Amino acid sequence: MLNNIGLPGLILLVIVVLVLFGRGKIASLMGEVGKGITAFKRGVKDSVDEGEKALEEARDVTPAAQEKAQAPQDKDKV
Repeated sequence: MLNNIGLPGLILLVIVVLVLFGRGKIASLMGEVGKGITAFKRGVKDSVDEGEKALEEARDVTPAAQEKAQAPQDKDKV
């Protein structure tokens, strides 16, 4: 059904939408859509940054790593 619209059909559709809603209403709607997209991108970026930070802060809990971490502390006490 949508395959047969073509350029004249799209132009007619845009004209009908403009007449029904008006230029101001459509402009404000597009502004809200833009704000939503910006907020979504910011949220995704914050989430990725938090994940990277958590990975950087993750510590190695293997016994060898724990011994290495404790060794300099023992030297300072002596």
